[in-house]
Amino acid sequence: MVFKKSKGGFSLKRILVTGGTCQIGAELVPALRQRYGNENVVCGGHRRNPGQDLLESGPYEVIDVVDANVFVEVVKKYKINTIYHLPAILSARAEENPMRAWEVNIGGLRNALEIAREFECALFVPSSIAAFGPNSPKWKTPQDTIQRPRTMYGVTKVTGELLCDYYHFKYGVDTRGVRYPGLISYKTLPGGGTTDYAVEIFYEALKNKRYTCYLKEDTRLDMMYMPDALKAAMELMEADPNHLVHRNAFNITAMAFTPKELAEEIKKHIPDFKMTYHIDPVKQKIADSWPDMLDDSCARQEWSWNPEYDLPTMVEDMLEKLSEKLGVSYK
Repeated sequence: MVFKKSKGGFSLKRILVTGGTCQIGAELVPALRQRYGNENVVCGGHRRNPGQDLLESGPYEVIDVVDANVFVEVVKKYKINTIYHLPAILSARAEENPMRAWEVNIGGLRNALEIAREFECALFVPSSIAAFGPNSPKWKTPQDTIQRPRTMYGVTKVTGELLCDYYHFKYGVDTRGVRYPGLISYKTLPGGGTTDYAVEIFYEALKNKRYTCYLKEDTRLDMMYMPDALKAAMELMEADPNHLVHRNAFNITAMAFTPKELAEEIKKHIPDFKMTYHIDPVKQKIADSWPDMLDDSCARQEWSWNPEYDLPTMVEDMLEKLSEKLGVSYK
């Protein structure tokens, strides 16, 4: 068992994952349940229906994070002391409805921060490479640098980083977070982000041996395989707070590649795979404003961050696991 320090000593971790049915949450919840016990991790979902495994392996609650009253009742019901707050409308979808993105991304976070303050909860809030903009250094983007994003998703992420800092310094809330790059997973479908191609390509490679990419072949972006993303979230929340200088919005990275490089790696396993291009100007513009790769030296120094997957090992594992899921042979 893992215990959380409280004013009276130590208490058993009681965890709530909001956005527990989203791309990250659907995989983070099982990982947390395995580590802390099924009954100690509550999955909070809203629009996406939970898989049967999430429903059967532990407690599940419907939570609209914009509704503070419902949010509070769940925290009180389960005596929550740690929150992983994941709900967000992602980059491309946020551009279609920017005011709704602000309402969910910031309105929900405001409620999470207030609840964390009132009930003395530790709070994990992910940020993103979208928090940077076209004026940020693109290669080895520093931990602390200019952040002037030109997407609503990016604006909400910068705002979220500052709010988390404010609640920590003003009220002593134990806020922590990372800046995720694009995430790749075989378990959950992408949710409207600019880097979705790096998931879609595997489905199409296995099923049809061809894929039409919406980004230019030389668009380099920072990426990460989901097992490393989960590892980062859990390790940061277990890190010694005395070693954390930045606390919120740690740069983390694992690999950076272009669509062409990803296709070439896939062809090593599926030689007949072919890629064509039909550029989506909205997604291309967003991608062009993001870093090529982050400098994650602060995360490595402050809480020993170290990813396990690079491009070749990610592609090999992704093809193996996804082919098994789809019932498709590629060897």
